[in-house]
Amino acid sequence: MHYALNPRTFFHSHYFHLGLRFGAGLVGVTLIALRFADMATAMTVCIGALCTALMDMPSPLRHKFNEMLASVLLCTAVTLVISLCGPVPWLLMAMLVLVSFLACMMVVYGKKSMPLQLAALFIMTMSMEHVMTARESLIHTGLFLLGGVAYLAYAMAIAWLLRHRIKQQVLAEALFELAAYIDIKADFYDTRHNLTEQFNKLIRHQGQLADRQQASRDLILRSHQNRKDAIVVQIHVCMLDLYELVLSTHTDYALLRTHFADSPVLQTLRALAYKAARDIESVGYAVTRKRPSFPAIGYEAELDALEGHILALRGEIDTGKPKQEALAVLRAQRNKIRAIIRMAGELHVASQNEYEGTPFWVDADMQPFLSQQRYELQLMLSHLRPDSPVFRFALRVALAITTGLVVANTLPYAAHSYWIVLTIVIILKPSFSMTKQRRADRIVGTIIGCVITALILRFLNYTPVIVGLLILSTVATPTFIYLRYRYAAISVSIMILLQMHLMAPGNADLITERLVDTFIGAAVATVFSFVLPNWEYQSLPRLIRQVLAMNLRYMQSSFELLQGKCRNDFRYRIDRKRLMDSLAELSGALGRMLDEPASKRRAAEDINLFIVQNYLLVAHVAALRAILRRHARDIPAEAVNAMLAHSHGRVCRTLARALAQHGAQPGDDIELPAEGPAPGETAVPWTGWPLVQRRIRLLQADADKIIVHSVAIVRDVRT
Repeated sequence: MHYALNPRTFFHSHYFHLGLRFGAGLVGVTLIALRFADMATAMTVCIGALCTALMDMPSPLRHKFNEMLASVLLCTAVTLVISLCGPVPWLLMAMLVLVSFLACMMVVYGKKSMPLQLAALFIMTMSMEHVMTARESLIHTGLFLLGGVAYLAYAMAIAWLLRHRIKQQVLAEALFELAAYIDIKADFYDTRHNLTEQFNKLIRHQGQLADRQQASRDLILRSHQNRKDAIVVQIHVCMLDLYELVLSTHTDYALLRTHFADSPVLQTLRALAYKAARDIESVGYAVTRKRPSFPAIGYEAELDALEGHILALRGEIDTGKPKQEALAVLRAQRNKIRAIIRMAGELHVASQNEYEGTPFWVDADMQPFLSQQRYELQLMLSHLRPDSPVFRFALRVALAITTGLVVANTLPYAAHSYWIVLTIVIILKPSFSMTKQRRADRIVGTIIGCVITALILRFLNYTPVIVGLLILSTVATPTFIYLRYRYAAISVSIMILLQMHLMAPGNADLITERLVDTFIGAAVATVFSFVLPNWEYQSLPRLIRQVLAMNLRYMQSSFELLQGKCRNDFRYRIDRKRLMDSLAELSGALGRMLDEPASKRRAAEDINLFIVQNYLLVAHVAALRAILRRHARDIPAEAVNAMLAHSHGRVCRTLARALAQHGAQPGDDIELPAEGPAPGETAVPWTGWPLVQRRIRLLQADADKIIVHSVAIVRDVRT
């Protein structure tokens, strides 16, 4: 279950606060408008506020203002154009198609532009039903602009007042996602769970965790000026360090299961990992409540039991039962879990202290860690070509809307063309998988919403009750729109139907008409999801090249850090973030491809294994860092660096070969190191030597497997 759907955390999440802010703003703007004008005027002002509210998301203040101002200006322009074209049917039709096309082209600017695209299409559909004179169009547009500006001022004032609170909520969400990630890792010790399925689950969750961590970075690292901000910065840094420790816990789980399946030691490890996840959740829980966090979970019983199991297993070595290597792996896991428990304790401490400043990378440029958003016209123009997925999506939506309008005009009953068009623009998404999911949510949500509305109008048809339920559904819509769209579809259906009932009571066919229009819009969207499609396998070569290139950079920066050539891990952190982002993007594409028709799937198993192997390289590097830190005393630097240099050269050249298989070469700033002589087999008298040797062997073996899967992917995708 998503943390925000848990009643314990729901009312403190930024999703619920977004719903409250959204609902209070819309109701407030509408009531103020009603104080000075009639219902029709107030609803126009309300629609202006609604379109602006769609861009009301957690963002740094400057970005938030720019995004919401763009929504106000764009939607006002769309309102004016569509209103002026209303008296001329053929011109209106042409402008609807053009606006739809241009709005969908904005997808080129990434996720942040999706609400802006929806706002533009929404106001387009709302404006197309009204035929007005030029003077009425100008007045209507002015009222719309007034509503948009009013909500913009309100939202910015609230965002400024709650700027620290929003940082806490977004940070808490990242902590809850990290706890869920550890829960998945804990199940690797449970023999009831298939290892392959667990890896797939882990990789899928990796994308969600990367998104939440990036949202936290964007808010927290852009501006931190006071003691309150310093606290969330320190918690954020501890969270990232803890994340690296969790990465380092990857080990040979098959080996542990083979030798210790009958021993309680694996269940003890799982219990410790599970408790660590609850410990991290408790920090997130405290952060959402603006409180310091104090440890409330004890690990002593499990740690003592683990030591007892290890002592008993050491005694069994003499009888030849478990192998020495398996016991060494087990001891390493114990040490890593102890390190995670200590770091969880540091998370609690970070939430308790007040800091004078934020010493974390004081003189460093944070920009590489932050999302970069540039709204340049040239970028959109560069995608005006037939092979661009964005261009094909925009054309697909424009054709679907044209068809929807034609169908609405030929139906025997008074179809509401704006509702059909709205259904089409909500369902049709850039990918087939997203369209498929949105269609199911929209249809199911609309049916449930219509049934609930019918029951309300049948048994609770009292104006105060209806107004109360209308406000409740207004709050619920934005709360769930990014959390569970199906719930949002239910609440928005109730909201619009109750609103229409208040404005025009007595329409007995209100609910039936909306259901029929929804099914028509869904049918049109379904048909056009196969028109000019962009199948996920077409983007796979680019995404795979991106992963390999990022991994090559990551290996360079990580081995420089491991060999002591670089004392600051700033570049290492940047390259790790970029690699994880690229893996999350490839994993998302794979998940979407599996929802597409079977004939459009390519190399699914090899891509999955390719993602896993690249992820394992990151885990091995994190484990090497942990080993070198844990055994830093009396480290034979020359021998260790020679081993690392040999491994570095071999792994980097392996990745470069895989990159060449996909028709690309390392960047000009990447200098492939010489492999160097292989280190001798003579054991070095240092406690960490066998651990480093074993981890490097695993690193090289997993790098070699990348080549195997890369060849298979190239063959299948080309076929």
